[in-house]
Amino acid sequence: MHQNSSEMKACIDNCLACYSECLSMAMNHCLVAGGKHIEPNHFKLMMACSEICRTSAHFMLIGTEHHKHTCRECAEICRQCADDCERIGDMQSCVEACRRCADSCERMAA
Repeated sequence: MHQNSSEMKACIDNCLACYSECLSMAMNHCLVAGGKHIEPNHFKLMMACSEICRTSAHFMLIGTEHHKHTCRECAEICRQCADDCERIGDMQSCVEACRRCADSCERMAA
């Protein structure tokens, strides 16, 4: 690990937490709630967010410099996901996990 390794460790933790939150929220909240929670664009965004979070964590754990690229994309997708979850409503834990992840990924991408 490079940069500040405690900052990277925190970013990995934030990515894994966001991955878990988005995936479980999509599968256990959105699918049950239906309606606007399962609009294709929203649901695909949640799946994309969980996957890029997992990938970014994986790249940091591997120790490849390519994590800067995945983290940059992760931050962008997380921000979009947070905004969309906020728009839908009743998804505050997802909004917070996405924003926390976006903040730490932006620092890792810098």
